Amino acid sequence: MSGRIARLRLPGLAGRRVLVTGGSRGIGRAAVVCLAETGASVGLAYHSAHEEAERAIEEARAAARDAAPDGVEVKLWSEAGDLSRESDVERLFERVDAEFGGLDGFVGNAGVWNAAASPLSELGPSQWHEMIDVNLTSIYLTTRAAVTRMSEGGRVVLISSTAGQRGEPEHSHYAATKGAIISFCKSIATELGPKGITVNSVAPGWVDTDMSASVLRTSASERVISEIPLRRVATAEDVAGPICFLLSDLARHVTGEVVNVNGGSVLCG
Repeated sequence: MSGRIARLRLPGLAGRRVLVTGGSRGIGRAAVVCLAETGASVGLAYHSAHEEAERAIEEARAAARDAAPDGVEVKLWSEAGDLSRESDVERLFERVDAEFGGLDGFVGNAGVWNAAASPLSELGPSQWHEMIDVNLTSIYLTTRAAVTRMSEGGRVVLISSTAGQRGEPEHSHYAATKGAIISFCKSIATELGPKGITVNSVAPGWVDTDMSASVLRTSASERVISEIPLRRVATAEDVAGPICFLLSDLARHVTGEVVNVNGGSVLCG
């Protein structure tokens, strides 16, 4: 669980101000909790699942009480919005300014994946544009706003996917967005390096979350597991640990990298 990871006391996270998008469930929620345990203050951005966001905040608050370093104040808050829309992104970062007055870390995790097959011959323009907006435009808009609020020592972690490295048949629109995130990450890592800001990507494979439940709760899970060298599907906490590492001082000389968290599955495709 995230607590076992966080109690390593990753240096440089206590007291830092971090924004996590897509933070109400899955990988984002696990990252919020992990960060709170280390003593970081966290803003949680979500689309519309208000109750889930509130539960995530309560879980993070409890984790901070149990594990955050003594004397460190952990501030937690949430904000809803469609991050593919400039107006909603502006409102989110007005909240960032009001709550934090700046940022030390940013986790770009907002995104969607649909289990239904979408062969290229049947992939309509509306499906394509929706995926681009939700998975890629939101990353561009939020990352752009986040880095303008960072100084030297800032950390950016963008969530990509194994699909962005080796493709995913019948999900080409999804894979295209995740591959673009990797290229975006490498480009801005070079651009922001002279300012002392690191930019890295975490690329999960299959993760046991609500988004993948329609596959992993069926007999198809046997095939999925057989293609993972470690022979298990990742938990959200398995991904949160590397995210927190990249936000910490342990990763201060790591930038432009793609950290694969997939049990080795990217080696087999």
